[in-house]
Amino acid sequence: MLNTEQLMAAHQANVDTLFGLTTKAFEGVEQFVALNLQVAKAGMSEAAEHAKASLSVKDAQELLALQASLLQPAAEKAAAYSRHLYEIAAGTGAEVTKIAEGKLAESQKSFMAVVDSAVKNAPAGSENAVALVKSAVAAANNALESVTKAAKQAQEVAEANFQAINTSAVKATQAATTKARR
Repeated sequence: MLNTEQLMAAHQANVDTLFGLTTKAFEGVEQFVALNLQVAKAGMSEAAEHAKASLSVKDAQELLALQASLLQPAAEKAAAYSRHLYEIAAGTGAEVTKIAEGKLAESQKSFMAVVDSAVKNAPAGSENAVALVKSAVAAANNALESVTKAAKQAQEVAEANFQAINTSAVKATQAATTKARR
């Protein structure tokens, strides 16, 4: 079965995985922070430009035209920002999933090695119990693969829906801006 060295090696591998996952999570947070700083800087300079432009208008009609002209770019920037956030989150999630799937495959392989070792050392007459254990492990692996596939499909659907919502929001803003200009 398992000895102390194998147990310590497994523990060390788990610690390494934990630190790898933590590093990936921090990289995602760094990307979020960098994006937010970039958006904040751009927002401040745009706000200053808009304030100057608002102070130079001569009448209400000109002010309405100015506000209408700012609506579409703001919506496009908001859509681009949310796309960037989604890309960062999806990229980080994909990295974490890749690491987790690798570790899961290793764990399954190790578990099967333990099961095989136990089977070799099983007493005579326990063939039915061994077959039952192997069948249960195979069923669990199949269920896990099905869940993983379903999760990936759900992620793809969510991404497609996110893109569709972003596109429709930008188009709606463009239509509203065009209507407001008339």
